[in-house]
Amino acid sequence: MEKIELTILRNFIHDEDYCRKVIPFVKPEYFQLRQERIVFEEIAKFTSKFNNLATKEILSIEIENRDDINDKEASECLQIVSALHDDDVDSEWIVDTTERWCRDRAIYLALMESISIADGKDEKKNRDAIPAILSDALAVSFDQSVGHDYFLDYESRYEYYHKKEEKIEFDLDYFNKITKGGLPNKTLNIALAGTGVGKSLFMCHVASSVLLQGRNVLYITMEMAEERIAERIDANLLNVNIQEIADLPHQLFETKVNKIEQKTQGTLIIKEYPTASAHSGHFKALLNELALKKSFRPDIIFIDYLNICASSRYRGNLSVNSYSYIKAIAEELRGLAVEAEVPIVSATQTTRS
Repeated sequence: MEKIELTILRNFIHDEDYCRKVIPFVKPEYFQLRQERIVFEEIAKFTSKFNNLATKEILSIEIENRDDINDKEASECLQIVSALHDDDVDSEWIVDTTERWCRDRAIYLALMESISIADGKDEKKNRDAIPAILSDALAVSFDQSVGHDYFLDYESRYEYYHKKEEKIEFDLDYFNKITKGGLPNKTLNIALAGTGVGKSLFMCHVASSVLLQGRNVLYITMEMAEERIAERIDANLLNVNIQEIADLPHQLFETKVNKIEQKTQGTLIIKEYPTASAHSGHFKALLNELALKKSFRPDIIFIDYLNICASSRYRGNLSVNSYSYIKAIAEELRGLAVEAEVPIVSATQTTRS
């Protein structure tokens, strides 16, 4: 019985459509045998450089010219090349099978890497990297889209024009009016205000209203403690003056919170980071952890606030001006919104002038 790896290699040099569709998604490490990896590397290198299919003769010459393998390995590689005969295979079946093989290999390698990290054998990564490694492996797929064809794809374009975009509404009519119905997914939305105007109060108010809509809310704070943010949200939801919350009897406080819980299917998570210490990479890791540990996926993310986030691009903020630094943070948060497919709400502070 022929191994799937040999079938994949064989189609790379005999089926041009298959090769062009699949080769960008296949990695050398997916092949278990070093000899198969070497053959694939030569196929990928030739295809990338000359934009054409490699032949058995070309592969044989390139393998013999390699100086990183010994004579025994070269002979084994040539045996693999000689076995790559031109046999007809159903095109849809081989693409689908290769995709499943890539995903299975990616998951296996991710599990092995995660075990290595958990055992402390990887000096460059710690256990916080494991959720992202597994998530990336599970997401392996062949994206066949190469862009929108203006003439051929007019039907999907017409449907897009008439599709009602899902938005998260405000509880403020004027805000719904100026945003045409609320906040769409994959957007970064900034409240611009001066010092002490009430940026955090505004975001706590909006977070409270979204929670009451039955949606999941993630509130990330770098300015106040988690409990202070929760206190402001309590003031909104419980309809109690913020100065009087601490004076509520325990039984009354519990009753009010339980009533709010019964009104909504949503969940609110508040996460605190030290000022200027967390960037989009930390937030992405948090999303992965919440999905794994609490099965929580937010419908909207609040970040309090933009100016005191860190940038994953500029570490330490030592060699860049403040405009470029804040711009980088905004771009990274916008990228996170696209990746998580949610709206992100944050704020930025104007100068006194």
